[in-house]
Amino acid sequence: MILLLGATGYIGEAFAKELQQRQKEFLPLSRAQMDYTRFDLLLEFLRTKKPAFVVNAAGYTGKPNVDACELDKAGTLVGNTLLPQTIAHACAVAGIPWGHVSSGCIFSGAKVFENGKTRTEKDFTKPELRALVENNPAVIRGFTETDTPNFSFRDQPCSFYSGTKALGEEAMAGLGQSYVWRLRIPFDEFDNKRNYLSKVQRYPKVYDNVNSISHRADYVKACLDTWELRAPFGIYNVTNPGFVTTRHVVETLEKILKPKHKFEYWSSDEEFYKVAAKTPRSNCVMDVSKLLAAGVKIRGVEEALLDSLNNWKAE
Repeated sequence: MILLLGATGYIGEAFAKELQQRQKEFLPLSRAQMDYTRFDLLLEFLRTKKPAFVVNAAGYTGKPNVDACELDKAGTLVGNTLLPQTIAHACAVAGIPWGHVSSGCIFSGAKVFENGKTRTEKDFTKPELRALVENNPAVIRGFTETDTPNFSFRDQPCSFYSGTKALGEEAMAGLGQSYVWRLRIPFDEFDNKRNYLSKVQRYPKVYDNVNSISHRADYVKACLDTWELRAPFGIYNVTNPGFVTTRHVVETLEKILKPKHKFEYWSSDEEFYKVAAKTPRSNCVMDVSKLLAAGVKIRGVEEALLDSLNNWKAE
């Protein structure tokens, strides 16, 4: 039996659906049923139920976006740092392996490989870097699991959300047997306020940047595959291979969905942060070589994007 925490959330629902499709016995547990942020209660529950594996899809993302985390820092810290630490300790004591939904939002930018050397660039809104993205994308490399987060409390500026997610990974490091599954900007074909493709269509203006993104169903399948394949425990970037620009997403969306309104873009970072955002946003490219090397299969980002838009189901 698999214990699923956070089953009613956007990612938790996808885990529940995939576990059902795989005909895996699982037990969804909400905080309303039991406060699993308490070590004593969680440990007793684990010892009683004896799950073979635990999936933690619970966390604090803020509604409608990460700006809300700046207003509830205590709740954000509990959900993203203290909770994974508590689960790590409880699972270690109980001898139960587990997986944790983390975030790639602890990074900013990407690596650039030119003239035999690799450098990190944190801001891909610079014209010369956007030219590289458009004309020579092969030189753009993603952050790996061994790279130190550069959008965290230790490497600011960052959002409070990203800071607590990075701290959460630190807090659970070296405790028991665990997977850390890094998610980036979830999307799929189902219209939802948490869906990146839905957000893009409803923004008054679009913020153009460069990102790796994660198809929601592809993400949970890949996460569960790491366990079923008995991949080595550790951190895994779980995004659809490749990256996209927001402008490319918009252009593809326009061709397929043919929305009636015309998309407008923020003229600059300064305008975006002055008008639309209260805290810095992570935009980054992730490397999924480790995931693929473990035998996990996942579609490329362009295939996943086209499939989602061609099968779009509006609310």
